[in-house]
Amino acid sequence: MQLIPVTDRKTRKAFHALPKKIYQDDPNWIRPWKHEIEKVFDPAQNPFFEHGEATRWILKNDQGEVIGRVGAFINREECDTFDQPTGGMGFFECIDDQEAAFALFDQCKKWLAERGMEAMDGPINFGAKNNWWGLLVEGFTPPPYGFNYHPPYYQALFEAYGFQTYYEQYNYYRPVMTDFRPAYKRIAGRILKNPAYTFPKFSRKEKDKFSHAFRKIYNEAWVTHEAYKPMSEAQSKSIIKQMLPILDEDMIIFAFYKDEPAAFFVCIPEINQLIKYLNGNFDLLAKLKFLYHQRRGAVKRLFGIAYGVVPSQQRKGLEVAMALHAQEVCQALNRYDDFEMGWLGDFNPVMLKMADIVNCTRYRTFITYRKLFDESKPFKRRPVIGE
Repeated sequence: MQLIPVTDRKTRKAFHALPKKIYQDDPNWIRPWKHEIEKVFDPAQNPFFEHGEATRWILKNDQGEVIGRVGAFINREECDTFDQPTGGMGFFECIDDQEAAFALFDQCKKWLAERGMEAMDGPINFGAKNNWWGLLVEGFTPPPYGFNYHPPYYQALFEAYGFQTYYEQYNYYRPVMTDFRPAYKRIAGRILKNPAYTFPKFSRKEKDKFSHAFRKIYNEAWVTHEAYKPMSEAQSKSIIKQMLPILDEDMIIFAFYKDEPAAFFVCIPEINQLIKYLNGNFDLLAKLKFLYHQRRGAVKRLFGIAYGVVPSQQRKGLEVAMALHAQEVCQALNRYDDFEMGWLGDFNPVMLKMADIVNCTRYRTFITYRKLFDESKPFKRRPVIGE
């Protein structure tokens, strides 16, 4: 077998071609946009290169066929926040062959160790945690946009190599017409009737106002999370700008308490229901196909990408009120059949409880693994928020 760095057009093409071979008989797989994955490895487009580095390889067998691929990366802003300096690996794809898989894992371990790392997490992304994070081990249905999809045999390959569960992540599912439990509807109703709370509709014309609110809520609500870094005004504006082409204004839900930002619940149309028609491309023809399927109403699922409540408003019923308000708006629109929310970590009991309160069903399970290079050292799972 031969490991080859991805450095030119030919090797990049091979890197993107392999998944089609792996998933050729799997009707649930949706080919990701190639340009989105290329951004991850492009220093000109990925800001994580300002404080880190990344590389990738393809693996060929003795007959010259590509049978595996993988990437490795170091986020210098985060790697030293753990007991052992920890890098990452991801974008792993491989035939069902332990020798081939171990060759890819070994290459990541070697590259990371040479740069001072003592552990690696995977499969993860060289970027934000909301994309390409964790190994799918349960819920092998068509994946949402930006989420990993894997064959079931990958779990055995990771665990045979010595990867251990650092944490689990869950996506939750809820049909739009599912009702809330009566007790929680009463709690939500008190908030919705309280004139101190307002739920202004998001507007593209007022995007700066909502960008400011998003940033304020995020910076207060996420401060206890691992590796939290305050969101800048430029970052919040960038997030809103990126969502504008696909968002549904009605499904960006904000709550204000006495005119101060208190909570947000951001849902977007699940665009993998459009991307599945494009074969990974984003050329002119693909864009026209995207617009065609978008306008014919092909998207029937909403995806919840962000949820936050400022600490002063937590445990007062606002969480449930936001969910009920979002459902009432969605039912009135009559555009969507169901809703998926992800991902929620097993280290976040408050949000797991919230998913139960609003009557959601656990739908997918991912595992973010960690491999300690010195296995004599004690392994620790990710701490639970609040411990």
